[in-house]
Amino acid sequence: MSMLKGSNVPVPAPAVRVELGWQTAPGTPDVDASALLLVSGKVRDDGDFVFYNQAAHASGAVRHDGKRPAGGAMTDSLTVALDSVEPAVDTVVLAASADGGTFGSVPGLHIRVLDAANGAEIARFDSQDAGAETAFVLGELYRRQGAWKFRAVGQGYATGLAGLATDFGISVEDPAPPQPAPPAPAPAAPAPPSAMPTPPPAAPPAPAPPMAPPPMAPAPPSPTGQPAAAFPPPPGQPAPAPAPSPVRLTKVTLTKDAPAVSLTKQGGTSGAMRVNLNWNSGTAGKRLGKKLGFKAMQAMGARGALLPPSGELDLDLCALYELTDGAAGVIHPLGNNFGSLHAPPYIQLDGDDRTGAVAAGENMTINLDHQARIKRILIFVTVYAGARSFEGLSATVTLQPQHGAPVDFSLDACTVPSKVCALALITNTGSELVVQREARYLVPEPGVSPQRTIDNAYGWGLDWSPARK
Repeated sequence: MSMLKGSNVPVPAPAVRVELGWQTAPGTPDVDASALLLVSGKVRDDGDFVFYNQAAHASGAVRHDGKRPAGGAMTDSLTVALDSVEPAVDTVVLAASADGGTFGSVPGLHIRVLDAANGAEIARFDSQDAGAETAFVLGELYRRQGAWKFRAVGQGYATGLAGLATDFGISVEDPAPPQPAPPAPAPAAPAPPSAMPTPPPAAPPAPAPPMAPPPMAPAPPSPTGQPAAAFPPPPGQPAPAPAPSPVRLTKVTLTKDAPAVSLTKQGGTSGAMRVNLNWNSGTAGKRLGKKLGFKAMQAMGARGALLPPSGELDLDLCALYELTDGAAGVIHPLGNNFGSLHAPPYIQLDGDDRTGAVAAGENMTINLDHQARIKRILIFVTVYAGARSFEGLSATVTLQPQHGAPVDFSLDACTVPSKVCALALITNTGSELVVQREARYLVPEPGVSPQRTIDNAYGWGLDWSPARK
């Protein structure tokens, strides 16, 4: 049952998943979830803001998990470990922002608070009166006498996420004018086939550690025009702390009309870039519901509802790569080709989600510290088991550079019997790293593997041999 604005309920769970949900349709703005950790109504610093560009709080208590499609609906989720929230924090504000329109054009906007352990719904609030607002505080988690409660708020802002964040004490960077990407170069001619050595089986690697931050920029010139000397502070005086950078709210959504962006111009020139694939089903889940029952589907979770009667729907996130020295190959779970982050090819698949039950989806990491050695990378996905094709599935793709704006896009509905889809092509033009949205479904010929199909379409020219997980 949906709560009334201003009402509150106890939250007995030690950790909750907060789902911001809405219905998608042509012309509907994109919507993003965010959280602010408050002490007496204000943040302590910009680190208390958790959103798509700052995905985790330093305490680990609040995390932005990202978007997940579900048929004609979409959710953006946060995880809040209430038992880990610092004692000084008395409120966690749960907000939504609209990108490309107002909330009057967003049907079915609501927020749900679920027990993170079992998915049971603790609270739900449906927004009924949205109009010209571009940001909303939908609810808040707050402490009362040592326990947590959820309050339905429903307060709108006409100044977007920047206005909402500033109101709570966040310093926001002034947006820079958009930088279009140059036209993507034509695919390279097929290289002559060469034998690909079969690597020894290896266990899936552990998630890659955070990349080291880029070196600091040189000191700015002095008023005299001469470079400022890096002298130590006088004895007994501590060095001044560098001024914190304001929060960047920039993000990029690729579409058919604007399919490419320069990572270089967006600031994505170093560090680790995470590539995430999150998928779900519309009709496939409904057909399955008739066999399992909707209570069973709810217990399995949104992504679990994709599982066919065999119990396994396995999509694989993969990549073809070509380096500037001519080396080329594939990253995929077959044969345990998980790659390497700190050695060629500087790409690593985090693991293999064999069931679709991992809330974070499939993830890959690209080491942008070595982008000068990367010529091109084609990110693609295959259906390994559990479905005949991508028909009935939907997915979102997010590229999150460690430095720079995130890049995301959704896949169009699949209308052909495809088991392989090219997602994005990353190309080093010599001066820029450009991401091109592909969203291209391919139909393998009889007896041709999905990997070889994608190779033939993009001219990698690799030799292929059968492999299994």
